[in-house]
Amino acid sequence: MADVKEQVLSFIDKCEELKSCKFIMATTKIKDLLKCIVNCPELYRLFEAVTKDFDYPEVKSQCLVTYDDGVLPQNFVVLPKTLGHRLAFIFCLLVEFDKGTINFNDFLRQYFPEDGSYFASYRAFCNLVIKSLQECILQVFKEQLAEFNYNEPNAKTAEIISALDLAISQEIEFVSQSTLSQADKENGIKILLMLIAAVKDKNEELIDALICGYNYFALHLKCVSDGIAELIQLLEAFEKTL
Repeated sequence: MADVKEQVLSFIDKCEELKSCKFIMATTKIKDLLKCIVNCPELYRLFEAVTKDFDYPEVKSQCLVTYDDGVLPQNFVVLPKTLGHRLAFIFCLLVEFDKGTINFNDFLRQYFPEDGSYFASYRAFCNLVIKSLQECILQVFKEQLAEFNYNEPNAKTAEIISALDLAISQEIEFVSQSTLSQADKENGIKILLMLIAAVKDKNEELIDALICGYNYFALHLKCVSDGIAELIQLLEAFEKTL
């Protein structure tokens, strides 16, 4: 039987295969990833533990967010904050893709529209969901992997981008649920959506302009969330990697 390190690295490899495969092979690679969990006792026990008493329908309703500005509804994914819930949510979501209870193509088109192509949507999905899954697993088994240098040259940047995706999505949710006028909500959300795009494009000048604009927006309208300080810190850390 493979030891813990071998099991974890095998799983990480399956995640990498999923991230790098052609879109047409995605559902097959998702199936392979789930089989890897079943065949690796340590991973099986981990996912069994995090999904026990996990209210997937409730968490799912909080994570798959739709914002309707009265013109064109916008959908996005907000991953759970806690490691256990994040692992459980991603696992259950992948199971739904595998079983077909959620059509993967439709999901990408709805929550990761990007430029309208499945290729771009799939890349965006992997950058948020699958990268986060890898990071959680590496965090859980960091002691077992202590002697193994997994870190890629851009691993830190990828980790920050993943955290930024989550922080900005939560900020969008905060604005959409605020008492601001509909017009002000739309303006704030437009800034944040452009900020996500600027981060993905690594456009430092545009990031600076947008965060200044959003800062003014939040202070002027007295709509300051608890997470805005962390968001700014993440953006500063991200710009240091550019």
